[in-house]
Amino acid sequence: MFDIGFWELILIAIVALIVIGPERLPRVARTAGLYMGRARRMVATVKADVQRELATEELKRTLEKQADSVGLHEIVEEVDQATAAAREFFSPEAQAARDAEDTATVEDTATVEDTAAVEDTAVTGGTAATELTDQASPKQHGKI
Repeated sequence: MFDIGFWELILIAIVALIVIGPERLPRVARTAGLYMGRARRMVATVKADVQRELATEELKRTLEKQADSVGLHEIVEEVDQATAAAREFFSPEAQAARDAEDTATVEDTATVEDTAAVEDTAVTGGTAATELTDQASPKQHGKI
């Protein structure tokens, strides 16, 4: 802080000894040390407060710059939309509707397959049924 050398400190100590006297010098030196310590702590506190304030201002500027970013808003909107779609997809009502739709599709598929088998039998004159019976189980025909 101050640029005071060794010889300058010795000169100040001799002058203080002569002016103050040997009896009061220790008490004055202790008091001066306390005031110097308080001054240093106060300067350190002010310096830390200023640094903290500067860091806060820099953080505010950075957040404002990021908030103004168009890409960030788009990402947030996409995430919100995806979350809403996922909630809707996994809701109990939607699950029940999908289950009902799957059941109806399986029943429709079974009906179409049964109709096609009947039509094949009618067209081929029963040969399809005979072929199916022949392929169904070699054990039944005594081949095993």
